[in-house]
Amino acid sequence: MSSETATQSDQTETARRALEEVCSGKDLGGIPDVYHPDFVDHVNALEYRGHEGAQRSVALYLELFPDLRFVVDEQVSEGDRVASRWTLYGTHRGRPVTLRGIVISRFQDGRIVEDWAASDTIEIVRQLGLWRSLLLIAKHHKLLRRPH
Repeated sequence: MSSETATQSDQTETARRALEEVCSGKDLGGIPDVYHPDFVDHVNALEYRGHEGAQRSVALYLELFPDLRFVVDEQVSEGDRVASRWTLYGTHRGRPVTLRGIVISRFQDGRIVEDWAASDTIEIVRQLGLWRSLLLIAKHHKLLRRPH
C-alpha cells in the first residue's frame, strides 16, 4: 500500500470516527483527535469554529435528539478530502427522526480542519409535523443564543 493510499485510508477512518463516535456523542473526548484546532464546521446555514465549536455543535444535536446516532452509509476519498454520506437517527419529544445528509471533510495534519455539511431540513418538518418543527426551530434558536 502506498503512503498516499494509507493516508486516504486513515482520513476515511477519521471521518467515519468523527461522525459515528464523536458527533453521535459517544466520544466527546475524541474531538482533539479528529478535529484540527483551527477546525471550521459549516452546517447548512450555521458555522462553528475550533474544538469548542465542535463541542457546541454536538451538544446542540444531543439536546435536540438525546438518543442521537450517526451512521456512515458511504465514503469517497480524494487527496485531502473525504465525502461521507450519512444517516442521522434520533428521537425528538417521542417522535423518531431519520435524516440523511452529506459532509465533505478537508484534512490537514491528519485531522479534519474543515467540514461542509448539508442535510434536507425540510425532511425534519415532514417527519415531526409543522407545529413540532416550529418548536424545534424556536428551541434551536434559543440554544444558539445561549451564552457559552
